[in-house]
Amino acid sequence: MESRPRLSFWQIWNMCFGFMGIQFGFALQNANVSRIFQTLGADMEQVPGLWIAAPLTGLLVQPVVGYFSDRTWTRLGRRRPYFLAGAILATLALFVMPNSPTLWIAAGTLWILDASINVSMEPFRAFVGDQLPPSQRASGYAMQSFFIGIGAIVASLLPWLLAKAGVANTAGPGEVPDTVRYAFYAGGVVLFGAIAWTVLRTREYPPEVLASFDRLAEAHAPAGPRAPVAAATAWLVAGLALAALIAARGWDRMLYVLAGMLAAYGLLLFASRVLAPGGMVPSIVGDLRAMPRTMRRLAVVQFFSWFALFAMWIYTTAAVAGTHYGSSDPTSAAYNEGANWVGVLFAAYNGFAALAAIAIPWMVRALGLRMTHLVNLWLGAAGLLSFLLVRDPQWLLLSMVGVGFAWASILSLPYAMLSDSLPSTKMGVYMGIFNFFIVIPQLVAASLLGFLLKSLFGGQPLWALVLGGASLLLAGLCVLAVPRIQGQEARA
Repeated sequence: MESRPRLSFWQIWNMCFGFMGIQFGFALQNANVSRIFQTLGADMEQVPGLWIAAPLTGLLVQPVVGYFSDRTWTRLGRRRPYFLAGAILATLALFVMPNSPTLWIAAGTLWILDASINVSMEPFRAFVGDQLPPSQRASGYAMQSFFIGIGAIVASLLPWLLAKAGVANTAGPGEVPDTVRYAFYAGGVVLFGAIAWTVLRTREYPPEVLASFDRLAEAHAPAGPRAPVAAATAWLVAGLALAALIAARGWDRMLYVLAGMLAAYGLLLFASRVLAPGGMVPSIVGDLRAMPRTMRRLAVVQFFSWFALFAMWIYTTAAVAGTHYGSSDPTSAAYNEGANWVGVLFAAYNGFAALAAIAIPWMVRALGLRMTHLVNLWLGAAGLLSFLLVRDPQWLLLSMVGVGFAWASILSLPYAMLSDSLPSTKMGVYMGIFNFFIVIPQLVAASLLGFLLKSLFGGQPLWALVLGGASLLLAGLCVLAVPRIQGQEARA
């Protein structure tokens, strides 16, 4: 078997540069969409439900894009056509989002925006596995984390910077402030330009060359056997039973999302039995059931990590505006000042993440992959839990140090631990399946957090951040169950 040649620093730079544009759009979405929803009349209890579009599109899009990108070869290559298509659609959605005249149009635009970002983002993860030898993959994912940090710093700061420059930061009822609108316009330009740079400045190995590199391609077991009828039935019945219980008890309607997820998985298993073997659905389900052991253990870590992140993205604006600035009225100056400060906080954690991406390789050499990830997750837990104690919003910048280290680690180390377990012939679909465990916790958070806050915490959004901190503590503990791979620590 041949081995992939090592790439230079600038070759890795070029192949990861597009991730800066993706994160530019993603950061604008995370920091401002709740603000846009509230501006257009959404109640706090409605916001998690409106956010469901984002993770749901990831759940549907990422494995499909991964499946097809594994089987694509064009003049632009294997992954790059998806980079470009996603960039065009995401740019258009960024231009539309701040001009949404009604809440339902904003929610639909979020669906399109997140789907488009996912079309570009999912192949980027597989792109690193395709292009880099195992000894450089941790560096490749760390470079992606660096660009994620840089893109998100600028994107998150933009409304605040524009306000400092004199752009209007308030608007009439139902109107998005100019600071947000201009930030989204700039985001569209940056997203498209950065991805176009990667498309034009990189090349891809043809499929036959990739096959010659892959030492796992021949040894990798085929997709798992068809799901038993009993398993498919159990998932479907569990979903229907939960839906009936929610209806009988009059619980929050958002809990139907959980019921729907259980039932949908049962139906998916039934579909994989009925459809012809070798098709997209049976192949994805078979690969899901045949996940390597390392991937299964990392999936649990990812679940608790991303539950925490989604809680932070949904509720930080409301928590800081209400707790630290004393306003829940999205038309008030105090609320918008607090919302802009959240943009600064999000920029700060992404800035600390960029610095952490530089520090993480040294941490790995000293502590190993698993312990480094555990330490970083617990730093993030400390950052989110500190929101309960800190009352001066300026000091929340210190909280963001821990969140930044956790963010950089979540974006790089799980992929470094996973990459040696995956064959290049299925790199795209397995990266898409792995992202199930990014998307599913977001759906759980969107459906469950509102219910928990209303039932247990008097509707106070600050407690969502506390729950997020507890979730990161659990994620760190689960890292200890991830098996070591011989020689991986030294290569990383």
